[in-house]
Amino acid sequence: MLAVFAQFADHVGVVGVLLTLIAYYLLSVGRLAAESLSYGLLNFFGSWLILFSLMFSWNLSSVLIESAWILISVVCIYRARRAANR
Repeated sequence: MLAVFAQFADHVGVVGVLLTLIAYYLLSVGRLAAESLSYGLLNFFGSWLILFSLMFSWNLSSVLIESAWILISVVCIYRARRAANR
């Protein structure tokens, strides 16, 4: 049963990687701004999904970088929401 859940976690992590890569691609081609809410949300959810998968295949350096990316994304989301409310 644990192996099935670990495989599910891998799939969840792949979705997280795709979200993060989509965000970076859209930023690179000028379709998203680094200050946009969409960019922050894509990175936030992508990193959370990757962290979920890391619970089943622990890697400290990956956990650290994804945790940092979540914090950076939270700042981006906060700033985007604040700018939208002005």
